[in-house]
Amino acid sequence: MKKFDAIVIGAGQAGLPMAGKLARAGKKTLLVEKRRLGGTCINDGCTPTKTLIASARMAHLARNSAALGIEIPGLKVDYETVRARAIAISDRFRASATENAEGTKGLRICYGAAVFLENKVIEVQHAAGRAERFTAPIIVINTGASPLIPDIPGIRGVNYLTSETVLDLQEIPRHLIIAGGGYIGLEYAQLFRRFGAGVTLIEQADRLLPHEDADACAVISEVFQKEGIAVMTGAKVTGFHPYGKSRVQLTLEGERSESRVTGSHVLLAFGRTPQTEGLGLENTGIRRDEEGHVLVDEFLETNVPGVFALGDVKGGPAFTHIAYNDHYLLSRRLLNGKKQSVKERLLSYCMFTDPQMGRVGVTENEAIQAGLDYACAKLPMRNVARAIETGETQGFMKAIVDRKSKKILGASIIGEAGGEIMSILQMAMMGGLTWEQVRYATFAHPLYAESLNNLFMSLKE
Repeated sequence: MKKFDAIVIGAGQAGLPMAGKLARAGKKTLLVEKRRLGGTCINDGCTPTKTLIASARMAHLARNSAALGIEIPGLKVDYETVRARAIAISDRFRASATENAEGTKGLRICYGAAVFLENKVIEVQHAAGRAERFTAPIIVINTGASPLIPDIPGIRGVNYLTSETVLDLQEIPRHLIIAGGGYIGLEYAQLFRRFGAGVTLIEQADRLLPHEDADACAVISEVFQKEGIAVMTGAKVTGFHPYGKSRVQLTLEGERSESRVTGSHVLLAFGRTPQTEGLGLENTGIRRDEEGHVLVDEFLETNVPGVFALGDVKGGPAFTHIAYNDHYLLSRRLLNGKKQSVKERLLSYCMFTDPQMGRVGVTENEAIQAGLDYACAKLPMRNVARAIETGETQGFMKAIVDRKSKKILGASIIGEAGGEIMSILQMAMMGGLTWEQVRYATFAHPLYAESLNNLFMSLKE
C-alpha cells in the first residue's frame, strides 16, 4: 500500500485546485480522476453550454436586428461550426488545467475509479485492469453529480439525451422535447429554439421556476412564448414510448387528463444525482443521506475525522462557484488553520437564459415565509435608460431590504447582464451597505448599474 499525505478523489472545480494547493504546500498528494480533469464544468457543463448560448444569442440578435435598423438577409446557422467552437474552448480549458496539474511538484495524478476499502484506504482500478491501494490521513471527496435518470416506465426503451450526451448531437433536432423545467432545461430549451429546433418544455410544477418569485416566472414564460417555445406546466411524465422509426412519444398526466407529446429527440433534465454509487462508502463509516449525498458538517468534514466532501457530491446548492469556494474554505483550514463555516457565505447564482436571471440572498417569498419586516424595491427594465438604448427591455431589477436596518437582504435581476448587476448588489451586501448608500452612489453613465439609483428611489428614507 502506498502512503500519501492527502488524497483527492475527483478533479472537478474543487478537487483540482485543492490537490494543487496541498501539493504546493509540501504535502505529498494523490489526485484520482476516472474521466477527464476539469469536472462537469469544463467538459460538459458551464464551458460548452455557455459557448453554445453565445452562438444562439448571436442568431437571435441577427433575426431581430431590423428593429435597430440593421437587415441581415440569408441568415444561416452552421451548427457544425457552432459545436466545433464549443468543443475547442472546452479542450483548451481542459488542456490548460491538465498542464498546470501535471507540472505541480508533489502531485501525482492517477486515472481510474477510486473505491474505499475502509475509512482511510482506497483502491484505484486502472483501465488496463491493474489496481493500486493508497492511504492518507486526509481524504477529500469531489466526485460531483451526474444526470438523474428516473425510473419511469419505458425510459430505457428510447434513445434519450442528457445534459452530457446532448453535446454529442451533430445536427439540430427537428423537435426537441425537454422533460424537466429546471435551469438546465430552460437554458437548453432557449438555445436550441434559437438554433431553429422546435422545442416543447415539460414541467411538473404549476409554473416555471417554482422556487423563484412569481414575477420571475412570468418574465421567463413571456420570453419563451414570444420565441415559440411550447411550455407545458402541471404535467407529470408517466411514460416513454418509441414512435415510428426514430421518434419518441411521452405520456403526460395532468390534474384532469392524460396527454401525449411526440418529438424527434427527448432531453432528460430531471436534475442530478450524486456520484457516490460504486465509491465503496459502504465499506466505511461515512454517512450519506437518502439521495446518496455525502453528509458533512458546516466545515465540510464528514463524520469520519479527516475525510471531507466538496461540491455537488455533498448536496446543497449545485453550482461551480460553490464547489470552488468549498475548496477555498477547506484549503485555508488545512493549510492556514483558519476554520470558516459555509454558513457565513452569501449564496448567489445566475441562470443563463436570455435575459439572464441573477439571484442573491432571499427572495420576496422567502422574506414573507420568514416573517421579515421588509420592503421591496422594483424597477422594470423598460424604465432603464441603458436597456432602452440597447433594445433589451425585458425583465426587471428587484431588491428586498430590511425596513429597520436598511440593509439589502436579497436581489433578483432579470435582464441583459443580469448576473453582473446582481453581483454589484452582492458586493454591497457583503460590505454591509444600506440601500440608501447604493441609492446615492455615483455610477458611470449610462450603465445598467446606474439604474440602481432609480431602483431604490421608490423606497422611503
